[in-house]
Amino acid sequence: MSTADRPVYFDRTHTDDLIAYLAAAPSPYHAVAGAAERLEKAGFRQVAETDAWEGTAGGRYVIRGGALIAWYVPEGARPETPFRVVGTHTDSPNLRVKPMPDTGSAGWRQVAVEIYGGVPLNSWLDRDLGLSGRLVLRDGSTRLVQLDEALLRVPQLAIHLDRQVNDGLKLDKQRHLTPIWGLGQVDEGALISYVAERAGVDASAVVGWDLMTHDVQPPSYLGKDHDLLAAPRLDNLLSVHAATAALAAAVTTDGANLPYIPVLAAFDHEETGSESDTGAQGPLLGNVLDRSVFARGGTAEDRARALAGTICLSCDMGHAVHPNYSERHEPGHQPMPNGGPMLKVNVNNRYATDGVGRAVFAAACERAGVPWQTFVSNNAMPCGTTIGPITAARLGITTVDCGIAALSMHSARELCGADDPYLLASAIKAFLEG
Repeated sequence: MSTADRPVYFDRTHTDDLIAYLAAAPSPYHAVAGAAERLEKAGFRQVAETDAWEGTAGGRYVIRGGALIAWYVPEGARPETPFRVVGTHTDSPNLRVKPMPDTGSAGWRQVAVEIYGGVPLNSWLDRDLGLSGRLVLRDGSTRLVQLDEALLRVPQLAIHLDRQVNDGLKLDKQRHLTPIWGLGQVDEGALISYVAERAGVDASAVVGWDLMTHDVQPPSYLGKDHDLLAAPRLDNLLSVHAATAALAAAVTTDGANLPYIPVLAAFDHEETGSESDTGAQGPLLGNVLDRSVFARGGTAEDRARALAGTICLSCDMGHAVHPNYSERHEPGHQPMPNGGPMLKVNVNNRYATDGVGRAVFAAACERAGVPWQTFVSNNAMPCGTTIGPITAARLGITTVDCGIAALSMHSARELCGADDPYLLASAIKAFLEG
């Protein structure tokens, strides 16, 4: 499809901003910082969980580690006014630095890492890797770190030393995934000292860290017509970015007259089960919703009424039909890139969508004027899951699962349609506006 033939809903400006967001968000901590920056421009302000909250109209957000919850109270909102929640997550599978990172073998200096989430291990081989995350200082403060340079590499064994590699590559997570970062003897403390110096802090002040590797190759358009997007962390920062843009647009357009209280919930640790104080299994979202009701003078009865009318749209990446493995997909449901957001359905509640949720999703897409698709797993293949069922069960709210069709999910570099980020953001905006 030529540029001139693109549908009228295509918006390259949104995807350009997504590319900038992805490049600046190699860790969950950077992801929430980037989302907060965009919300600030839309008039939101940060509040501390330890402070008393006001119930007045306006946009607010809280940050806890790699998670962010933002909400907007319209003029005239009552304590029992329902919420419209968009749920996402900020973390992606990768290699994370161990507490004692300096190691090595055979004259090579290496960095000890632990596998985070469901990683296709081969996708991290022979890539130039940077380091990102946060340093925790002795006074309790944190310092974000983003080193976008080729510091580390996990080298693959040459084919001359593994003649059967093309018959099936087998990688041992402990022995084969340790990156190199130089030559010489093991120098205990060298890695953190280097990172601290680059962050502009004294290494002696660093008492903790949450550091991870990232591919330093930047996101880019792909294909003859640039109709595809190749990038790291599309799962699930594409959804975080789309939800942030949609929330900002909804409150900027006519925030005072919104019939619901729109909420963005960007959780951490989804890739490892969401069981943390910043994950969807934790109390963070529920606490924020409760405090919003009570700050507006509400009671437990008002909270129950508000949640009874609340709907959550759980947004996470999904699978496009793979041209080289089409037999692994459900033959009657084969979503494609640039076909619009997907409704994700699984009758065993791996996704939370039901018939009521389908109607809500379809109505939002129709109001936004965007196409949509449906994803169902092949019966012979296991189905992944999302924060959707967790949120539905924890809060007792109607929840719908949706996402964008992609290839190479969980790889160090993933692929989706260049139109779809804007289409998803448009659908989310319509959902939030009700």
